[in-house]
Amino acid sequence: MYLTLYRKYRPKKFSDIVGQEHIIKTLKNQIQLNRVAHSYLFTGGRGTGKTTVAKIFAKAINCQEPMEDGSPCGHCTVCKEIESTAGINVIELDAASHNGVDDIRQIKEDVRYTPAFGKYKVYIIDEVHMLSTSAFNAMLKTLEEPPAYVVFILATTDPQKIPATVLSRCQRFDFRRIKTVDIFSSLKDYMTKENIDIENKALEYIARLADGGMRDALSILEQCISFYVNEQITFDKILDLIGAVDNNFIFELMYSIMAFDVGKALKVCEQINYQGRNIKQFVKDLLLHGRNLLIAKSTNNDTSGILDYNSEHILQLQRQAEQLTIESIFRYVNIFTQLDLEMKSSTTPKITLEIAIIKLCTPETDLSQNAIYDRIDALEKELENVKKNGIRVMETNNLSQSAPKSPAEVLNLAKASSEEYQNFLGVWNEIVSNMSQMLSSLFRNGTMDMYIKDEVIYIMDTSSEKNVSDTRDPFAKSYLQDIKEAIARVTKKEFKVQNTARAAYVSNNISLKEIENKINFKVIDMDY
Repeated sequence: MYLTLYRKYRPKKFSDIVGQEHIIKTLKNQIQLNRVAHSYLFTGGRGTGKTTVAKIFAKAINCQEPMEDGSPCGHCTVCKEIESTAGINVIELDAASHNGVDDIRQIKEDVRYTPAFGKYKVYIIDEVHMLSTSAFNAMLKTLEEPPAYVVFILATTDPQKIPATVLSRCQRFDFRRIKTVDIFSSLKDYMTKENIDIENKALEYIARLADGGMRDALSILEQCISFYVNEQITFDKILDLIGAVDNNFIFELMYSIMAFDVGKALKVCEQINYQGRNIKQFVKDLLLHGRNLLIAKSTNNDTSGILDYNSEHILQLQRQAEQLTIESIFRYVNIFTQLDLEMKSSTTPKITLEIAIIKLCTPETDLSQNAIYDRIDALEKELENVKKNGIRVMETNNLSQSAPKSPAEVLNLAKASSEEYQNFLGVWNEIVSNMSQMLSSLFRNGTMDMYIKDEVIYIMDTSSEKNVSDTRDPFAKSYLQDIKEAIARVTKKEFKVQNTARAAYVSNNISLKEIENKINFKVIDMDY
């Protein structure tokens, strides 16, 4: 019989519990000193180990051959029966479906009978906050003065809904969210046992996505394993499966907002939508990114124990935060918070996101106090740039409206020779590295590709429509100027660059080799 990962690797002894050392130590001491209380309240987020610890504790206080530290042996008859859920001394009750007075009355009747074996009869009531007011009232006397052989363990994710009269009768243990590094370490150990090939970066992302819950992490991981059978599981594959967005896009969008570049910011949004990413999840990621920038800025880069990321990601946050004022970050966070609320009821999330991005990029349309700080900051930077470069400010009516120059005209570059076109592939990796993070990622993940034919460099959108009659190319064309600039910076020569659609060459059933033979061009499949 197949068991899901979170059931297969559910801890069976105290030492297997991750991230709850403050609770485990107290419970083990109580067992060793024979000071077991009659009622406990376990609170905390989902997947943090409340029910698991309750079961281990029930085994430990009934174990026939307990270990020196108070942990259950796992081999005696009592431990095996409790583990197989056949032990009649451990009664589990789901308060979400058994929340009436009659259910509690049944417990009051049952506690009169001594345990069939072992020392204690243990009642584990899960989601106890779901009990009705009448049920809580019926439980009070039994909870306060149960028989000496009865132990109640109440588990909940919402302790504020429990009456104070019940809280005062229990020893309360608050389960903490498990640290990302601890979840990552556990997941890596489990994947080694399962012989699954998965990148460390992928495991780190799953650990962060779980938000402190081990069960959530194992559920996400199992979904990825089931989808990518007999394949290496990479970070990009996990992003594709769950519809999340690479952090590079988030940083690129923030830099565009900081530069008040509406066009570039909207390109990022369009690319995210085009790739089928979850826009509502992207907004939550933006809000989290704003929070991280705020912490990096306000703590003077002392983020240890606050930002649960690797050193490379924290360094990126610190660099971006250095270029922002605290008022600007507050403005971003406020708008992202409002955007997250609007997304819950929005039927057009893409448009809702674009409106918010335009608002961020145009502080003159925002009359909030933090937006005014952004406008003043932008004017100060512009004035400083004028003073630094000695540019003479001219009246508006004397300014000439000239067309933007190409990179070759600006740098006065010579045209590339035929031999330089032939050797172009040798510098392509360096050119991609000199592009913006977002643009280079489009080439690296295969959304755009490059090939050379007849002394022309073609930029191809590999994800465009496959109908040969459709020659549209919305992305390659919009990024053409940026690509030309990157080529000019690296080669110091002017190359002829054009955009083309995959649809112009590829039909539904033609293989890559057949394409090469048919139209006599070489598709470049670079290993980045």
